[in-house]
Amino acid sequence: MAKPTQNATPICIGLSILALIGIVLGIWLKNPLLVIVFLLPTVGYEVYRTEGESTKWSSWLILIVIVLELIFVLFHINYNLASFFDESHFYVAGYLVPLGDIRTFAPIVIAIASVTLFIRTYGPYTKWLAIIIFVTIFVLIYTLNPEIFKILLKGTAQEGLYYL
Repeated sequence: MAKPTQNATPICIGLSILALIGIVLGIWLKNPLLVIVFLLPTVGYEVYRTEGESTKWSSWLILIVIVLELIFVLFHINYNLASFFDESHFYVAGYLVPLGDIRTFAPIVIAIASVTLFIRTYGPYTKWLAIIIFVTIFVLIYTLNPEIFKILLKGTAQEGLYYL
């Protein structure tokens, strides 16, 4: 059954503003924790709004990974996935992503899941929320590791140009 849309627009506007505050504070204070905390309400509302099987899985994946990311950042957990898998890159949902610190890999998984949400969902509000998540996650990656951000930005730009 479709979720009510009566208050969806003001909620999405509020969540956009909240994410923007998290983005500005996170970049200004160089604090990824602020980016995550201000994004959590958007992720929660995305989980609530999604209804399709694949979109529901994607939104729950985002929620689980963002909570794990919160734990990784809060407790300064670093783990080099490249040494664990003995690989420098890994395929996630058809995308080749660099392996490295788990705190940088987790947001990449979220970004891919948000793209999946955007592509597979029909609702304008869930698309809106997926965009908020995607943009905010890129800022999170920037606050965690600006070098990986540059690599991902280049790859995303090339991918985007491919579909134009």
